[in-house]
Amino acid sequence: MLYGVFTVAAASRSVYQLIAQYQEAPLAYILSAVSAVVYAFITVSLVRGGEGARKAAIVCCALELLGVLTVGTWTLADPSAFPDQTVWSDYGMGYLFIPIFLPVTGLLWLRRSRRG
Repeated sequence: MLYGVFTVAAASRSVYQLIAQYQEAPLAYILSAVSAVVYAFITVSLVRGGEGARKAAIVCCALELLGVLTVGTWTLADPSAFPDQTVWSDYGMGYLFIPIFLPVTGLLWLRRSRRG
């Protein structure tokens, strides 16, 4: 359910920013849109179920974690590269750090569900 909420939040924000503010920080807004697509794919995979969807969700959660760590580090190392925040900026600080915990939780849940 949390991935569904983040899909809507990230997609809504990025669509608005891409339409109304694109020229201000295109990289940040494109990365927010990418995060929304990743969240949507994980949501669908988790809802769909099955071994193939589970494997796809694992790959996407791992890529999401890599994205959060990369963008989070990049925004701290070179703040001028991002004139505006992305969903993953500062490891998701603008979203109460949920973006850094979400893929870890997803990976743990997927690992646990495999055993069950």
